Amino acid sequence: MKYILALDQGTTSSRAILFDEQGKVAGKAYQEFRQIYPRAGWVEHDPKDILGTQVGVVAEALVRAGADISDVEAIGITNQRETTLVWDAKTGKPVYNAIVWQCRRTADMCERLRKEGLEDFIYKKTGLVADAYFSATKIKWILDNVSGARARAERGELRFGTVDTYLLYSLTRGRVFATDYTNAARTMLFNIHTLEWDEDLLKLFGIPRSMLPKVQPSGSLFGVTDSRLLGREIEIRAVAGDQQASLFGHLCTHKGQIKTTYGTGCFLLMNAGDEPAESKNGLITSLGAGTGDKPPYVLEGSVFVGGAAVQWLRDEMKLISSAAESEECANKVSSSEGVYMVPAFTGLGAPYWDASARGAVVGITRGTRREHLVRAALEGIAYQVSDIVRAMQRDVGVKISEMRVDGGAAANNFLMQFQSDILDCRVLRPRIIETTGLGVAYLAGLGCGMWSGEEELEKMNGVERAFSPDMSENDRAARLKGWRSAVNAARQN
Repeated sequence: MKYILALDQGTTSSRAILFDEQGKVAGKAYQEFRQIYPRAGWVEHDPKDILGTQVGVVAEALVRAGADISDVEAIGITNQRETTLVWDAKTGKPVYNAIVWQCRRTADMCERLRKEGLEDFIYKKTGLVADAYFSATKIKWILDNVSGARARAERGELRFGTVDTYLLYSLTRGRVFATDYTNAARTMLFNIHTLEWDEDLLKLFGIPRSMLPKVQPSGSLFGVTDSRLLGREIEIRAVAGDQQASLFGHLCTHKGQIKTTYGTGCFLLMNAGDEPAESKNGLITSLGAGTGDKPPYVLEGSVFVGGAAVQWLRDEMKLISSAAESEECANKVSSSEGVYMVPAFTGLGAPYWDASARGAVVGITRGTRREHLVRAALEGIAYQVSDIVRAMQRDVGVKISEMRVDGGAAANNFLMQFQSDILDCRVLRPRIIETTGLGVAYLAGLGCGMWSGEEELEKMNGVERAFSPDMSENDRAARLKGWRSAVNAARQN
């Protein structure tokens, strides 16, 4: 048996997943690592923890699969996006901790960019909003605040990379300094139209060109691992940021296909086709994963609070004892009886982008019970997703007929059925839910010849369950009208 090894480096843990020739998970392992909070709103990782845990879980995954490293045909890497590392070009030693995508230390810098009227300039080149989320201001912060860093960068002595680039550099002992289109597109330095690092943006942020890696397709040969690290040389055949890897794992390779990951928040990505869709509805335009020299464009929208609303019901409100109980509780009543929950605990994301909005529960009566509140919370997740899907439909001009799903909350059958109802489209939950690792495994497997093409992949990873809409148009319209009123209430706090 031959395998593809997916290295899935996430925000809180590193995972290794072995996929067999049928595309099934043969073995997996994960290890959590330390989160560092130097100040309020600041988030860092120790680069040694990132590399150590990622290499460390490989052996355990092999043991669980009953496999040997010699059975691995190729490696695919998927990673937390935007997290920023800067290291010495000769020694590979980082000059500072990794600054995590969640870190808000450069929020003031981004606010200044907006006040200077540069947001549209940045968006037209990168498809991104001027936000601390992305890598550019993080690099600038390191160069400005780490002693000697800017001078060393100007001399060509420092390298920048997102987590994928750092892993590639480390696994190949410095022989490969590269990234893929999906990760480059999240730095706020990459022109998604010319597919090159943008000189105007490098000048704006004061970042030397020598710091930046080579950019290539997600599904391409990046290099081979150093035999001293994993026991032998193995081709690294794929690299992709986690959300784009998930989109490919769902095989959303055609314009208009969409996936939603239901985690703490919800991440929606739509394949926008060969031409960039300029969003007029508060969405981000980025690049998707593929094997060709010209990557597809994607639209992306984020719900800040998804599964976290269920965690709030469990941990703070004590209305349920487990996340799984929310489904049982919601099914005990036939409707929410006009109760709406808008879980805007940290503001509202796309398409509203209202940081001042706050959570709201509206429509409570004397007859409102625990079950109604739990049901309203689950429905609130689905309503937020539907807002983004409708924004995507307007931007691309394509009606969505089906949506593919993954993530922890996708296991909730009530939520998935309500999502199908309120969107008026089918919701497809796959048999293999490790879609992030699966995406880079597919790319790597296609590259090394394990699989012949997408048709073969479609046959391997079927649908575990399909949810079809079962709600009248009048009912849907009335519920959406009530939701819009609830959102307005949340935005007036």
